[in-house]
Amino acid sequence: MPKAAASKEQAANAGPSASEHITQRIAELADWRGPVLAHMRQLILAADLEVIEEWKWMGTPVWSHAGILCTGESYKDKVKLTFAKGAFLPDPTQLFNASLEGNLRRAIDIVEGQHVNPAAFATLVQQAIAFNLASKAKSAKKAKT
Repeated sequence: MPKAAASKEQAANAGPSASEHITQRIAELADWRGPVLAHMRQLILAADLEVIEEWKWMGTPVWSHAGILCTGESYKDKVKLTFAKGAFLPDPTQLFNASLEGNLRRAIDIVEGQHVNPAAFATLVQQAIAFNLASKAKSAKKAKT
């Protein structure tokens, strides 16, 4: 079972965990988007055992490790995985195909029938984790000086 960050509200209400919300969202997507989001979730969680699942912004699956890695949104015609700091990540296999004009985020839009290279995606998740950890270490070092 993936780790889930419990918000104060969830703890007070003893409601579903973030992981349970994400599982429910996947089940609600009765077409091709459910299996795609489930597969991408599996790849994210397999990339690092310390990834935490969160449920934010009134219903968005979020995966974090030392900061947000990516969100998983479902639209009528696509599943969108938006990497919070994607603009800073190397992408030699060109997985990013959306939100390319921004200075911070990058996204992968997956349409019906499209497949994402699992190894390249896992590498991208691991690079996002490394970036978050390095940024956190840099901030901690700066705070000490």
